[in-house]
Amino acid sequence: MQLEILTPEHKVFSGEVYGILLPGTEGAFEILDKHAPMIASLGKGKMKVLKDKTHTETYEISGGFIEMLNNKASVLIEDATALD
Repeated sequence: MQLEILTPEHKVFSGEVYGILLPGTEGAFEILDKHAPMIASLGKGKMKVLKDKTHTETYEISGGFIEMLNNKASVLIEDATALD
């Protein structure tokens, strides 16, 4: 699936991924390839980008939203710090 991670200042990530693990406001959740359309709010915590079965990138985020539509995930967050 296509993933874009954006802050108000810059684009954090853009590319093809296998899935993402996200800190939702009601608890952590995972989105994989071909997930159903959805919008969810994100809380403060760690977001893990699953590039493939063996490569990941981890970010500390401070909250925001995710929209999943037509196999494209758009993550709109206040701030992100790479942890890898």
